[in-house]
Amino acid sequence: MARIAYILLCHKDPQAIIMQAERLTATGDFISIHFDARANPAHFQMIEDALGDNPNVTFAHKRIKCGWGEWSLVQATLYAVQSAIQAFPRATHFYMVSGDCMVIKTSEYIHNYLDDNDVDFIESFDYFESDWIKTGMKAERLIYRHWFNERTQKRRFNASFNFQRRFGLTREIPADLQIMIGSQWWCLRRETVEAVLHFCDQRRDVMRFFRTTWIPDETFFQTIVRHLVPSDQIRTRTLTFLMFSDYGMPLTFYNDHYDLLLSQDYLFARKISPEALELKERLGQLYTETGVNFQISAEGPSLFKFLTSRGRQGKRFASRFWETESTLGRDRELMLLVCKKWHVAKRLLDKISQESNIPAIAYLFNEESTPLPDLGGIQSTLEKRTRHRRALMRMLFDYYDTNRLVVCLDPSAMDLMQDFFGDRSTTRMLEIQCEFSDEYLTGHAMRIGLAGEQTPQDTLERLLPTIRRDMLNESDRIRDAEFENFGRMRESDDVSEHVAALSKFLTVPDHTAENIARADHLFAD
Repeated sequence: MARIAYILLCHKDPQAIIMQAERLTATGDFISIHFDARANPAHFQMIEDALGDNPNVTFAHKRIKCGWGEWSLVQATLYAVQSAIQAFPRATHFYMVSGDCMVIKTSEYIHNYLDDNDVDFIESFDYFESDWIKTGMKAERLIYRHWFNERTQKRRFNASFNFQRRFGLTREIPADLQIMIGSQWWCLRRETVEAVLHFCDQRRDVMRFFRTTWIPDETFFQTIVRHLVPSDQIRTRTLTFLMFSDYGMPLTFYNDHYDLLLSQDYLFARKISPEALELKERLGQLYTETGVNFQISAEGPSLFKFLTSRGRQGKRFASRFWETESTLGRDRELMLLVCKKWHVAKRLLDKISQESNIPAIAYLFNEESTPLPDLGGIQSTLEKRTRHRRALMRMLFDYYDTNRLVVCLDPSAMDLMQDFFGDRSTTRMLEIQCEFSDEYLTGHAMRIGLAGEQTPQDTLERLLPTIRRDMLNESDRIRDAEFENFGRMRESDDVSEHVAALSKFLTVPDHTAENIARADHLFAD
């Protein structure tokens, strides 16, 4: 009979991880956990304390800091697999899951399914011939070397890429490999996993190649398994049910999707909303039941396509059927960095990204040129961003796979502030109060078209007090709104006060806040 070793990569929500591990091991299966080394150490300690005595639980023998699109995700998987191979000699299958996955069949059904299908389940489509990659880089992911993370080190990522492309610094793909691509959520037999690990030990050239490819978790196992295992022993599919919106973002499942999920021809589903407590409880209870008959209709993708194609038919101002709510999410934290001097906020934002690894976006509602991921067009203009502000922000949370996000706003954006503070997510604001010299105000007047090179000096002298007063009024309106979780950081304050404000705003330790507060030339014009 099949015995499964689940390979769990996770970085948040320790209580949910503990419950997931206890649930999956309750019927005799195993689990190997890699908890991101970048995450809160106290959370990992909580998981270790809760699961340390469970003989069916092990932990990756080495924890590393993971980043989306990096080799670190593959390396973390390999560490967890190596530990599982050693700890669980009776495991016959190894199944990749994440903290957002939930089982949608009984343990009995899953084991019978794997017993009846002696194959490896992994999506592996030809990298160059398939249409897996819809937009963005394709060959460039492979033929150039990628040392930096595109999301957290965008400037370095782009600079490195452009330098290599300009000087033709391409490289060859290993000659004996046909590069494949597919979902990272696979289920492999023990002999396949052992063959992959042996291949990793023998082929250092291949390992060097994949270490500097971009998004290797979609290509590494998919390529190696296809290279090692005969095609008739591979099912080119995943056993984890996931769907994507028109914008290319993974759909989230809620409490009312229970029956839909059970009817799909899959064993797990991703992503389950953190707020779908009823759904999680029902699925958790289902796993240990016996004798359950599942009516497989597999209508999920076609139903979603039908419903979204109908859109708002007959309900002009109603939401789409699939969209259950427009909130950002109860467990999410949106941090608003408000500053009139955009260059000051951008310097602070860069330092926040470096020191805290919290995704941070500059003035996305003010500057159309703000770098944003392709979200299907909703991000293309300032008008669309502002009109669909909550949808945009929710998609950005999903894109960065985070519950914490920092964005910059101009102090004039009172309607945006009120809207975000009206959401049931946690919203915090830090206003950066700068000092405005006459020279700066003159430049500001020219930038916004109130003055030009030929404007007489006496006109400027009458104009500057008005501009200064408008800026002060914007700050007063923010104060009068009495927003919760509001803080202020003044240019005239000393560093200790800056540290206190940043620590409270970002909920980071004082030493991290101090590193941010000491950003070079922070208030310089």
